[in-house]
Amino acid sequence: MKFCWTTLIVKNLEDSLRFYKEIVGLDVIRRFSAGTGVEIAFLGEGETKIELICNEVSKEVSFGQNISLGFEVNSVDEVMAFVKEKGIDIQSGPFQPNSHTKFFYVLDPNGLKIQFVENIQ
Repeated sequence: MKFCWTTLIVKNLEDSLRFYKEIVGLDVIRRFSAGTGVEIAFLGEGETKIELICNEVSKEVSFGQNISLGFEVNSVDEVMAFVKEKGIDIQSGPFQPNSHTKFFYVLDPNGLKIQFVENIQ
């Protein structure tokens, strides 16, 4: 079995695309209409793929408070400075639970926790 993607229902597709492209660094690989008022976009490559679905009729989204998506970065300190420059608040962290891992969280435009993780050699 192979993991395909994570699906996120979003309030505003443009805001979510901007976040996942500019902040997370994922490229749009497909974008299409899926019926009246429904648009879908796929971002990422390899095994890191996210599907964003926006339904103009239903703008309600709900994520469990203990769910997050984690993305590996080269430097937590650099990414923290970058997200602050972009006007994004640090939701929590940075944390360093051991000598090999450092991470922090931000919220995406829909309130989903996004974790940026540095694996320290």
